[in-house]
Amino acid sequence: MTAWIVRLGAADERLLRALLIRRRPLLDRIMRGITHLADAPVAIALTLILAFGAVPSLQAAGIRAAWVLALSHLGVEILKRVFTRERPRMGTGMAWLVTVPDRFSFPSGHATAAMSVALPLALALPPAGATCVMAVAFLVGLSRCYLGVHYPGDVAAGWTLSLLMHALVVALAL
Repeated sequence: MTAWIVRLGAADERLLRALLIRRRPLLDRIMRGITHLADAPVAIALTLILAFGAVPSLQAAGIRAAWVLALSHLGVEILKRVFTRERPRMGTGMAWLVTVPDRFSFPSGHATAAMSVALPLALALPPAGATCVMAVAFLVGLSRCYLGVHYPGDVAAGWTLSLLMHALVVALAL
């Protein structure tokens, strides 16, 4: 088991470094903007706006997103304290490009929040809208790695957590 974890960590490091060496000033600014789409105030506000019926056809999706967001956030907070994985260490000449909310990186809260809101919305939208919403969620996750604050595995774990919480909310018919 330990060897598997070491190999997984090494792969995570390699993937992150491969992304970091491709940074460019314009992309830095774009990724900073994208990542903030999943900041807590934005995700919560969007979810509440939808849940309270600002767009009547999306109210049910908004309510489901609120449940998924709340449950997945609880999961993130628990998992961060169980695993206590430190955020990536930046090599010489590299730095985090955004301020981090805490010192633990596993799982990514931003990636989890973005996917938690995107999944219920994507299922309620026509294909073109669903594709756009899911693309934003994936870009938020990518931005967390690009900005140097998460390993790819942190993002994948966040997406998985949101998928599991969405499945739970659907199963419980919340």
